Amino acid sequence: MSPSAAWASDVFRTYFALSIGLISVVTALLVGIRVCLHKRTDHAWRSLAGWMGMVPLVLVALFLGRGATIVFFAAISLRAFHEYARATALIEDRWLVAIAQVGIVAIAASQWLTDPRLGVPGWYGLFMALPAYVVLALLVVPIVRDRSTGALGSTSVGIMGFLYFGWMFGHVGYLANTEHAYGYLMFLIFAVALNDVAAYTWGRLFGRRALRPAISPNKTWEGAVGALAISMVLPWLLRFSFPHVNGAELIAIGLIVGVAGQLGDLVISVIKRDLGIKDMGSAIPGHGGVLDRVDSLIFVAPLYFHLIRWTHGLYPA
Repeated sequence: MSPSAAWASDVFRTYFALSIGLISVVTALLVGIRVCLHKRTDHAWRSLAGWMGMVPLVLVALFLGRGATIVFFAAISLRAFHEYARATALIEDRWLVAIAQVGIVAIAASQWLTDPRLGVPGWYGLFMALPAYVVLALLVVPIVRDRSTGALGSTSVGIMGFLYFGWMFGHVGYLANTEHAYGYLMFLIFAVALNDVAAYTWGRLFGRRALRPAISPNKTWEGAVGALAISMVLPWLLRFSFPHVNGAELIAIGLIVGVAGQLGDLVISVIKRDLGIKDMGSAIPGHGGVLDRVDSLIFVAPLYFHLIRWTHGLYPA
């Protein structure tokens, strides 16, 4: 991955055009709804403004190359963990927060380093082993303090934060090391974003039955089914992203995006309902915090990554 490789890539250029085209179409639709139908579109405009800020950042990171992509997603991991730590009050325990943050940086380092045995970009063995070391370090904190009161709760919250926002989400950045990095990464981000939009749109248009009313009252079965249907079609429509993938694998990718994406969103909703908050932050206008935007990726990323690794490997044969 590099600027010259990005612009020479048909996949990168196609997704670049798709992103600009979709934003332009949505902008025109919102203008039409406001002018012709005289309906308020304030919330939609705020949401669009958020996407207009996020999409260029992703495109620039991928354009700049492997290192920039790894750093970009590591920064998102750290920001998402910070929002989680602040919401859960883990932020008050500086030792647990610091260990988890160092662990997230180490995850990014394992993606950037060269494997000392194989000589390929990305140290996969270290990447897979790091959770054991970081979890061990987190569990040792109450022992060093010689204190047990509240240790189970705070340590468990710290472990979940690192595994969820550091290691599981970290699979996104590792894809920058693969042979088909542009196709794998851009499809993943594009498909998960459209899955979210489809769930919201189908729910608004056809939603009648709440999916999990106590967890996320606005999500409906109709929205979930509609999002799954869109996600099953996307791998076929965007097959140029990975022409070497066969039909059975395309079906598996569609299921991973359509099911795991919605489960990731619901897990964060469980946490927010338990904490009694609406959003994890306010960093992105119209979208809440960074964590509120990447929650769907957290479940999808490792499942998608390991499907690719099992079926085609990460590097050229």
